[in-house]
Amino acid sequence: MSSARLSGPERRQQLLDVALVEFGVGGYAEASMSGIARAAGITKPVVYQHFSSKRELFLEVLDECGLRLQAAVDKATANASGPRNQVTQGFSAFVQFFHDNPAMFRTMFSDANRSDPEFSEKVHRTEMVLVERIASLIAIDELSDDDRRMLAHSVVGMAEGACRHWLSGTSNLDPDRVGQLLADLTWAGLRGARR
Repeated sequence: MSSARLSGPERRQQLLDVALVEFGVGGYAEASMSGIARAAGITKPVVYQHFSSKRELFLEVLDECGLRLQAAVDKATANASGPRNQVTQGFSAFVQFFHDNPAMFRTMFSDANRSDPEFSEKVHRTEMVLVERIASLIAIDELSDDDRRMLAHSVVGMAEGACRHWLSGTSNLDPDRVGQLLADLTWAGLRGARR
């Protein structure tokens, strides 16, 4: 999107998109409202017309990352044929999402960003949405709701950890292979889960 005349909602979305990249590159501490304005091709006062502070902007960027991730996983699992395919499609979508949007991974899961209680809470909310959705897909009759949630937390943590390693550049695996490995491990593990 250029710096041409945009409607208020279009400009706001442009700023969220630009800020996401800026925060993903340098983290919250290094990003500046001046840099975000420059990258958007506008002046800093225009940024402040839409966001009262860098903190407010970052919190909205975290919300945006979470909503986009949830939408990608929901779309992939909605059309899956059966539980095994849901697991595979869900992991494939999660991995592909961060392959296509590495700045979102760095923004959401940066240790520095997550040390702030308010930032951490935003990320936690996204994780909890994923946990609840995964827990609802664990169809093992003898498990309690608490059991399902514990397993779902483990699945989300495993996916985050695997993506952290994979996105660090120390692995040559393609996104499909990473998603398949995670799905295979999860499926085998869930099949062994009993009360």
